[in-house]
Amino acid sequence: MASALSEKPVPAPPPFPIARFSVEQYHRMIESGAFTEDDRLELLEGWVVRKMAKGPAHEYTTGQTDALLRERLPAGWHVRNQAPITLHESEPEPDLSVVRGSRSDYRHQHPRAGDIALVVEVSDTTLTTDRLKSRTYAAEGIPEYWIVNLAERCVEVHRRPTTSGEGYGDRKVFGQGAEIPFVVDGHDCGRVAIADLLP
Repeated sequence: MASALSEKPVPAPPPFPIARFSVEQYHRMIESGAFTEDDRLELLEGWVVRKMAKGPAHEYTTGQTDALLRERLPAGWHVRNQAPITLHESEPEPDLSVVRGSRSDYRHQHPRAGDIALVVEVSDTTLTTDRLKSRTYAAEGIPEYWIVNLAERCVEVHRRPTTSGEGYGDRKVFGQGAEIPFVVDGHDCGRVAIADLLP
């Protein structure tokens, strides 16, 4: 059964100046060797943010969700696993994204918001950050965002993006006995059982 999702307050910024970066500056830092793959960073709304280590439950759920989405996809779409997407002020690396076209379409650039039907984050210790990401994804017009909430054993589904900075207009929680309708670009791709995603 789905239920409404309550919003958490946004933390106040720190009381000292912090530099923000554009996507282009972030790319130049990566190209210059300032960051390496071992640094586990992503760009969120101009801030360089450290990503948390992933435990066994997180890895299991990411792989399981990947497999369940992949087997339901319509032609002309694919699943990316823990790969960057390029937005106007961010370059997050969601656990999963459902992207238009084939992998070869992205040999020279990451997918952009218009290429993406769904973003999925698997959350155990990063729930506050993952909920804040909803405003980033919504502002870019990404149609749907799922947070697989391991701590509460549910999936938070965000739909109907708004551009007001408030995130998504439709937010529901699907518990263990529920199934999520999976829709890609207007195609009904069946339902995903919550119990099949969780470790």
